[in-house]
Amino acid sequence: MLRAFSTSATGMAAQQTMVDTIANNLANINTNGFKKTQVNFEDLLYYKMQAAGREATNGVVAPGSVEIGSGVRQASTTRVFTPGEISSTERALDVAIQGDGFLMVSKPDGDTAYTRDGSLMRDANGVLVTSNGYVLEPQITIPSDATNINIAVDGTVTAITPSGTSSIGQIQLAKFVNPEGLSSEGGNLYLETDASGAPTISNPGEGGTGQLLGGHLEKSNVQMVTELVNLITAQRAYEVNSKAIKTGDAMLQTANQLVR
Repeated sequence: MLRAFSTSATGMAAQQTMVDTIANNLANINTNGFKKTQVNFEDLLYYKMQAAGREATNGVVAPGSVEIGSGVRQASTTRVFTPGEISSTERALDVAIQGDGFLMVSKPDGDTAYTRDGSLMRDANGVLVTSNGYVLEPQITIPSDATNINIAVDGTVTAITPSGTSSIGQIQLAKFVNPEGLSSEGGNLYLETDASGAPTISNPGEGGTGQLLGGHLEKSNVQMVTELVNLITAQRAYEVNSKAIKTGDAMLQTANQLVR
């Protein structure tokens, strides 16, 4: 049987993965702080029919080899942490990160998760939480009688109360040596892994974490035009691989007819 059948099948499966990834990127084009994903592929094992450097004839060494590839497979998916567009919301509790840092939140199971989504809110107790209700770390509580809240570039949160203006806490940021190694958990959250390494925690503006910009949000870094071009490329590649299978089938039919 022609190897083209199995080889082309791996190509079609690879393009299906590509389309799935593109679809997720496009679906999150309006998700705050979303980072797009790219797929990395690698070729499979080769059938080495003749090795390079073999003796072709007496005293003559062949300079090349005869190798036939067996297809492609998905090697990994990588989060692309390029900055997204920062837009003004004129909302005091919204905050955008201008740098490589992550906000830290506490999950119900006690684990610490990390996010680039700075759409913060107050819960019933005045504690700063994310839009999903996860408590910001370190915890900051806004007084119930506060009339004006401001988040400075260094993360300092101040509030105006009847007794005057006072600092009520400071937002800290985490930075990873390898952010691409973080585990995506959904809900705009990431978890630390062995690949990402342990986070370095510091105040905004220190340690390369970046500064905060209050009243703004970071949008998704997905570029629609780029994703549509990739989508067309994946579709065409899928079609070409399917045609390779059809061509192999036609060749085998021709070979079968020779004995008739």
